[in-house]
Amino acid sequence: MGFFGNLFGGKPKEEEPAKPEATVESKPEEEQSMSLIPSLVYDGADAVIGLTDNAVNDAIAKHGADCAIAFPDTAYYLPTIYAATGVKVEKLGDLPACVDVMKSLVAHEDDLGAALTAGLATAVGAEIIEALKYVESADPYAEQPGIGFVPDPIIRSLGVPLVTGDIPGVPVVLGTSDDVEGIASVVRDYQEKGLLTFLVGGCIDQLAEAGVKMGLDYRVIPLGYDVTAVTHVVTVAIRAALIFGALEPGDLAGLLAYTSERVPAFVNTFGEIGPVEVSAGAGAIKLGFPVIVDIDLGENQVPGALESVLDHSQTAKRSYEVRNIKVKAKAVELPVGFAAAFEGEIVRKGDTYIEFDSDHNLTAELVTMVENPDEIQDRAVIIDGPDMPKGATELIRMPLGTDVKVYGAKMQADFESVIERKIHTWANYVEGLMHTGQRNLFRIRFSKDTVAAGMDLNKFGEALVSMILDEFGEVVDKVQITFHTDPDAVKTFLEDVAMPRYAARDERIGSLTDESVDTFYTCILCQSFAPAHCCVVTPERLGLCGAVSWLDAKATKELSDSGPSQPIPKEGLIDERTGAYTKVNEVVKEATHGAVENVTLYSLIEDPMTSCGCFECICGIMPEANGVVVVNREYAGMTPTGMTFGELASMTGGGVQTPGFMGHGRSFIPSKKFISAEGGNVRIVWMPKELKDSVAAKLNATAKEAYGIDNFTDMICDETIADDSEGVLAFLTEKGHPALQMDPIM
Repeated sequence: MGFFGNLFGGKPKEEEPAKPEATVESKPEEEQSMSLIPSLVYDGADAVIGLTDNAVNDAIAKHGADCAIAFPDTAYYLPTIYAATGVKVEKLGDLPACVDVMKSLVAHEDDLGAALTAGLATAVGAEIIEALKYVESADPYAEQPGIGFVPDPIIRSLGVPLVTGDIPGVPVVLGTSDDVEGIASVVRDYQEKGLLTFLVGGCIDQLAEAGVKMGLDYRVIPLGYDVTAVTHVVTVAIRAALIFGALEPGDLAGLLAYTSERVPAFVNTFGEIGPVEVSAGAGAIKLGFPVIVDIDLGENQVPGALESVLDHSQTAKRSYEVRNIKVKAKAVELPVGFAAAFEGEIVRKGDTYIEFDSDHNLTAELVTMVENPDEIQDRAVIIDGPDMPKGATELIRMPLGTDVKVYGAKMQADFESVIERKIHTWANYVEGLMHTGQRNLFRIRFSKDTVAAGMDLNKFGEALVSMILDEFGEVVDKVQITFHTDPDAVKTFLEDVAMPRYAARDERIGSLTDESVDTFYTCILCQSFAPAHCCVVTPERLGLCGAVSWLDAKATKELSDSGPSQPIPKEGLIDERTGAYTKVNEVVKEATHGAVENVTLYSLIEDPMTSCGCFECICGIMPEANGVVVVNREYAGMTPTGMTFGELASMTGGGVQTPGFMGHGRSFIPSKKFISAEGGNVRIVWMPKELKDSVAAKLNATAKEAYGIDNFTDMICDETIADDSEGVLAFLTEKGHPALQMDPIM
């Protein structure tokens, strides 16, 4: 842990380091006045300023002023400093001026407002100290369970669950508790309700010992032992403002308003807190994040901002209240956890009790509607065949046909596939259960621990019934689920029922084109983070996050008449080539409160659709190749534009229109409408190999049908061939890429 840990406490050791003399608990009762908190904040800020000043001078002496400094995989430099001041810290020589700014924030006035501002100095100092760790090592957290800095792509990937409420809040748990089971119960409460919890300090080891599952997949993320690691939560909130909110760097007032109003974060501290922790808490409060402590602050409490909760059984409840977080209770009773926090959990083969998978047995998953409510038994879960064996010592494999029948007065056949896709999500909400794939090609694994806890097919079916009625109750009145496990029954279900239904749907979806419908839909889910953005969803252009298709938007409108998806009559054609409509412009202008007045559906250059920040991919012009590059957020390398995904994204998101660049979903790439105003997807000259391979089959089919080009993706360059302009051009010339012979793109 080293020098930083010695100053700030961090991971508990057999011999605890000496506590700072001035702590909240150590102050005599008669000194517990309103001046106590400001006094401690200033003490903490001064300590951090002194440490930061020395650390910066030592680093410059060791590495030189021109030594580069940066956090990994971000386009936002040192984000706190960049967002608050507009300064792009790129080398060690940029830091002394930042230390001077820190000093200017500490006024030493006996005033809570001034003290909160001083807390920002602590946030800046913590950011610098953490950044200096990355100067010394590319992976300074390799020797501890914390992950340190959270890269931009992770923040973008969290955009959808944050705006949909699947992640209703972001707790920061800090310190070392005297009550291990108490702190564990608090974090489990957050986990079971889907919150994204960050851990700093000795609580990391305590929660590991208590058996709390940790990691990004479980939405409980250890950052590091040193209290300065809390800056990595701060930068998540700050980059949310830059990524989704289109905040201008240097707009401190706008930044503080955004984090306070739109980022649902709060802080829980456990155990004794000293000046540095108090000062860090002041910075959190300044950002709009309430702080709940488990020590008695007496009259020093600030209702709604700084409060004491001594009973750990009430910590989570009060935290939700002060941050105004509404947690929707799931009507699912299971012997294991059921929450979005378990959605990324992987069940390894060695930990698997039973597996239903298409590699070894017949499988199918199907949701169908019935016309007559008497055709099904409401809420019934039926097992047609042998149940899961009990007490097995070897891995069990069985066939499975999941036959879900629904009835509803408002139910439509188009909604069947929407509900069916949700089975994947809900299955993965079950702790110790993993679901991959869909239709007749899927794998479901029940872990040994989950089965030992009492989980079986019947309880799994009850969970699916509850979720269907909970989320689709506006269109579904009755549900019946039959699990076919007999091999002959599964075969009959697959061949006679499921496959014909899949084929009919594919034919229906294949016939859905922008020309074949008279209504498009808005999607403003992301406006809670990006108020100036509105997606226009059409049959051939899904939402840029990749999660909302035209059928999804249509179903969403049925489920909530005033919800995020509203119909747009396809009226007032202005330009067929670009996909410009007067009615689209009117609805988008109203939906974005006037921020966007004109938008086209098919152009990259003329009034392109805006982006929120959680897009799966970015398309950008490469003028020298007369084409475009497409890069997905998982790709961390350089692109031929001379920018990484993060750098491209920094000029594309937040609801702003940037001609020549746009965010979009993966599935839009093979669409015939993809930048069709500029010539279509045959303009694509470069993509990361993983992305290219994933869309190859559909993109090749489109290129063959629309342009008569065979194996088009073989003509697209990727990073394994070249990622610089000269190399890409040489490859395109060798392959005779069609973009080189097309009209100029600009």
